[in-house]
Amino acid sequence: MEKQETLLEVNGLRVVFKTHGGEINAVRDVTFSLRRGETLAIVGESGCGKSVTAKSIMRLVPEHIGKIASGSILYKGKDLAKLPEKEMREMRGSEISMIFQDAMTSLNPTISIGEQIMEGIIRHQKVSKAEARRQAIEILQLVGIANPESRLKQYLHQFSGGMRQRIMIAIALVCKPSILIADEPTTALDVTIQAQIIDLFKSIQQKTGVSIIIITHDLGVVAKIADRVNVMYAGKVVESGLVRDIFYNPQHPYTKGLLASMPRLDADRNIPLSPIPGTPPDLFSPPPGCAFAARCDYALEVCRNHQPAETTVHSSHAVSCWLQDPRAKKLLASMQVPTGT
Repeated sequence: MEKQETLLEVNGLRVVFKTHGGEINAVRDVTFSLRRGETLAIVGESGCGKSVTAKSIMRLVPEHIGKIASGSILYKGKDLAKLPEKEMREMRGSEISMIFQDAMTSLNPTISIGEQIMEGIIRHQKVSKAEARRQAIEILQLVGIANPESRLKQYLHQFSGGMRQRIMIAIALVCKPSILIADEPTTALDVTIQAQIIDLFKSIQQKTGVSIIIITHDLGVVAKIADRVNVMYAGKVVESGLVRDIFYNPQHPYTKGLLASMPRLDADRNIPLSPIPGTPPDLFSPPPGCAFAARCDYALEVCRNHQPAETTVHSSHAVSCWLQDPRAKKLLASMQVPTGT
């Protein structure tokens, strides 16, 4: 099989926010890559750093409150973390686009949909208004909006929630970017519309070859759309692998906890879901060891005092957990405690 080209490489990314109480370590030493034409899901609880990671790639972290403290974001050899703002503005929309969480707050209700779509085309492609209109009609057709010519003249309040999300996707795709970042694109939608949006992403990817990073806490969405998954907790990637690795062979206790808390059609309805007890750590002062140790049923003394190194489960699957250390496996085996391997 031909190896896919790597479009994006994030290495050792650390993002901090300045507050009156001190610095919040929102993203801590995050490393991952994205290949051409694939879908990477980043999952985890609210506050784990998913959206901040995405906004850092786009350089949308407000400079007066936050900054990329260290690390690199390499896109086709260019380090976006060090790119001048003028060059970064040209990259946004044309090379890397982002769909934000809420269409109602991301779209302008006082400007027609056509004007909002055409704005990006005219800015990045320097074409006439007639050509921009033609492209706007074409992209609305691609995302499944009927009667695009008349729809261009309409305003946000004239569209349903699902249609607004399709318009957001159209605006993000209209300049044919190589990477599309979707931040919780299905959260506010009912399950029927969610399924339509997921199918739309798949269809667009097949037609355009765009690479997708999808930020979500919904493992059902991940199972349907993702090729690979990064599980984040307290600003770190704690497990990464192909979607089948994460769902059928999870290794980190946090990943197992997320899966156990998800309702299943084949489960006994009389058995309650198993929530993860406790709360995430304070990122003003992250713990010296594994951030999940305080909530983990299998935590060892070393977990509380030392950061676990990344362990390769196999070529496509890696986990940062002391339970994967050969010494821990030997100890737990003597105690007859399952490690999940």
